[in-house]
Amino acid sequence: MTARTHDLAAFTGLVAVIAYLPLPAINLSTLLLGLLLNQIGGIVPDIDQPAAPLWRNLPIGRFIGKIVGGSLGGHRFLSHSLLGVALFGFVLRVVLGYLTPVLGHANTGYLWWAFMIGMVSHLIMDTLTKDGVPWLLPWGFKFGFPPLRRLRIHTGNWVELFVVFPLLIGINVWLVGSHHATFSHLLQQVR
Repeated sequence: MTARTHDLAAFTGLVAVIAYLPLPAINLSTLLLGLLLNQIGGIVPDIDQPAAPLWRNLPIGRFIGKIVGGSLGGHRFLSHSLLGVALFGFVLRVVLGYLTPVLGHANTGYLWWAFMIGMVSHLIMDTLTKDGVPWLLPWGFKFGFPPLRRLRIHTGNWVELFVVFPLLIGINVWLVGSHHATFSHLLQQVR
């Protein structure tokens, strides 16, 4: 999937969780940082490829990307597995623990969940592509859906652009529309 589809899928996952598991009142810093970390989580599995958008935007990014990609086992290996999700989740928990004094009143538990929702959404979306995802690493089998590889999506092709992306937009519209009371209450409670 393309980066913009991963961004939208991460946001859709967050919207779905909030729709069905309403949050108590949160502050503005938690809301904004949660949205940011959700988007970062949505693209972080692709740090395993030197051509990822993150690396392209840094001065020596491609060089760093090659090192990081190699240490993660290459594209769609460790960072695209449940083991990788657990590893990134642990590292983020430690980082948020150190940053708690700087983050002020932001709820680090919600920030962690926002990131993890984004990261898992990335793996789900990549499961729909031709290459699939090694969910159960160290067992290297790549899972894909549908099971027949020829029915899966090519990254950036017309199915992603004209079916998957609009479908994600529609899901967001439906979720917000059908749970508008939940979202308006959440936004009214932001302090």
